[in-house]
Amino acid sequence: MKIWQKNVSVNKDIETFTVGKDRELDLQMAAFDVLGSLAHVEMLESIGLLTADELAEIQVALKQIYTEIEAGNFTIEDTVEDVHSQVEWLLTQRIGDAGKKIHSGRSRNDQVLVDLKLFFRDRIEEMVGNTSVLFGQLIELSNTHKDKLLPGYTHLQIAMPSSFGLWFGAYAESLVDDMEMMLAAWKICNKNPLGSAAGYGSSFPLNRTMTTRLLGFESLNYNVVYAQMGRGKTERILAQAMSSVAATLAKMAMDVCLFINQNFSFISFPDELTTGSSIMPHKKNPDVFELIRSRCNKIQALPNEIAMMTTNLPSGYHRDLQLLKENLFPAITSLNECLEMTTFMLQHIRIKDHILEDKKYAYLFSVEVVNELALQGVPFREAYKIVGETIENGTFAPGIAVHHTHEGSIGNLCNAEIEGMMADVLNQFKFEKTKEALQQLLA
Repeated sequence: MKIWQKNVSVNKDIETFTVGKDRELDLQMAAFDVLGSLAHVEMLESIGLLTADELAEIQVALKQIYTEIEAGNFTIEDTVEDVHSQVEWLLTQRIGDAGKKIHSGRSRNDQVLVDLKLFFRDRIEEMVGNTSVLFGQLIELSNTHKDKLLPGYTHLQIAMPSSFGLWFGAYAESLVDDMEMMLAAWKICNKNPLGSAAGYGSSFPLNRTMTTRLLGFESLNYNVVYAQMGRGKTERILAQAMSSVAATLAKMAMDVCLFINQNFSFISFPDELTTGSSIMPHKKNPDVFELIRSRCNKIQALPNEIAMMTTNLPSGYHRDLQLLKENLFPAITSLNECLEMTTFMLQHIRIKDHILEDKKYAYLFSVEVVNELALQGVPFREAYKIVGETIENGTFAPGIAVHHTHEGSIGNLCNAEIEGMMADVLNQFKFEKTKEALQQLLA
């Protein structure tokens, strides 16, 4: 059953090709399709396109379908093209002609747009929640291990003293900026496209402000042409936010793979969290972090994939846009899994003590000695030369004390300030407002 079909049967090969993976992917949007329909029919009744009795009948049936979806008892049949058709078909089978009226004033184009935006809002909340948990884990580790030093590197060469407090805290603060990106994506997703129909509006006197309120959107996509143009753009912006989080995780994963290496040996994990070799009994491989690195590098390619799929499309709907789900939906799942697994692994990380007592790290303290001379009145460039000469002639013998007190340094991590920044960003999402609106629709 196709809600657009007339009296001509579509060639089976054409149908298979054009439907693609829609049935499988649309299952993830099924609950949101029902929510969008609940808001739409309430609006239709308010403008006289449904009677009060018809509305009540439709609402009961839609809420029953929603319950079936939540219980995992909903499928999209092989003879049905997509989730929109399946919901409308079920509704019509159960309540008759009233079910045939729910499509008044909308197109599959704006129907899928609102489904996607509701779906993205839900998944953004999940990603933000997982990021917040990881952030808390990083801050805790930073505070716990703030006094444990490790070498810092530039050009992969031993550079200056760092600390595990700095290392963990750096990735925590990176997540703050990632959430700024995700907040931008949330704001784009939190605008209502419903009522734009096929991209040119409707001759029905739709109340789009009403559906905006009912679905908990912050505002409208006002211009109906732009609402349709937003498909592809919304996905790209969300992908860019996901890419930002993924970049943080990928870099951290690379650090972990280096630091667990025997030539570094700064950290370790319990044996049961590493994997072995089929021929080398001594191996303890960081496979989890290698896979996180690779998965997150794939996600970093996602914005470009979406851009290439939508570049040079004119305004209006095009079937190309259907394929965006195939790229984006699995990436959302993958990023959430990477966030959860990173947090789990870090809960079991082991930190080595006294790393910098190894003589090969003596030159780490060259800048410390230069700065001590400068504090004694020696011009910095002269102090730099003096220390360089002692290194060259083999007489360099530094102390290993580190006296960094400025903001964000080893001795002053500013983790409380970083936590404050994260709290400020997270408070702007206002997830509770959107959830409350949807709960009222289902009441």
